[in-house]
Amino acid sequence: MAVTADSTIMELLREKPDSAEVLFKFGMGCLGCAVARGESIREAAMAHGIPLQELLDALGIPEK
Repeated sequence: MAVTADSTIMELLREKPDSAEVLFKFGMGCLGCAVARGESIREAAMAHGIPLQELLDALGIPEK
């Protein structure tokens, strides 16, 4: 599965486990919480006030 900005945090972590460290650096510490299971990377960036492209670049995910 290709990870995109619309993939959930849980999908991201399943496909790219090393991404947890990147998310922690952006202040996203609740990776196992219920919200993270259904929240997309795009939604998480908005909720945390993180520029989406900056987060995607750090995660190595091309924006479509």
